[in-house]
Amino acid sequence: MANTAQSKKRARQNEARYAVNKQRRSRIRTFLRAVEEAIASGDKDAAAAALKAAQPEIMRGVTKGVMHKNTAARKMSRLAARVKAIG
Repeated sequence: MANTAQSKKRARQNEARYAVNKQRRSRIRTFLRAVEEAIASGDKDAAAAALKAAQPEIMRGVTKGVMHKNTAARKMSRLAARVKAIG
């Protein structure tokens, strides 16, 4: 457990940051799940709309430090390819 005032403050900051980042990750996953469900249903228009809504959320995760830039790019690329492949 933290002993010094500085380490106690850092522990509080880490806890707060963890809570915020957890919410951000959850929000991103929700948007990704919506795209996955639209792809599974086979509705290309719905999938494209869901992907369009998810892209800014994913990139926001990158700017907030929740996700690495290359990870976000890879996810968007793979989702876009899957949406495009819907007949």
